[in-house]
Amino acid sequence: MPGDNWTYETRDEILGTVKSTRTSVVTEVTPKEISTRFTVSGNNNSGNVVFDRLWNRMSRDDWRYTPNDGTGIKLPLAVGKTWSFKNNNVNSTNGASWTQSGTSKVTAQESMTTKAGTFDVFKIETSLINRNVANPAKSIQLTSETWYAPAVNHWVKRTYVRRQDGHLTDSTSETLTAYGRGHQ
Repeated sequence: MPGDNWTYETRDEILGTVKSTRTSVVTEVTPKEISTRFTVSGNNNSGNVVFDRLWNRMSRDDWRYTPNDGTGIKLPLAVGKTWSFKNNNVNSTNGASWTQSGTSKVTAQESMTTKAGTFDVFKIETSLINRNVANPAKSIQLTSETWYAPAVNHWVKRTYVRRQDGHLTDSTSETLTAYGRGHQ
């Protein structure tokens, strides 16, 4: 609901350092979408992300994902459940266009403790590849692990490993440090 918010500590896992603290706040909920605004403490980085009701990104600032980015959840969650996704990603500012395909699998149901508390979570492993439409030889591979907690309707931890053209470019984790509920 509007006002729901989640704060994450983002770590660079290659360097072992904290990169930032990011807060996302729900600004509007419709029958099909959840609109959020995010801010990053310590700098002026902020933006807007629109998700579908299952936390698949539909847009982020200049990027549009058609039908969505596929990195959300698929209900009902159960260990062993798998799903595939395909989409197109277009940047309205610079015209960049990518195709994306991937798969997700619920690999565990467990308990996880962060600074925000202890949560019952579903662990979801996702693997995807992005290919540049103008130059299909250019590719980005991403693997992620998401620990989704139904109690807070969001992930409590997410890790990403990104490779571009086969080379490691990023390894990041986001861990929930605080959350709050909006007003009814």
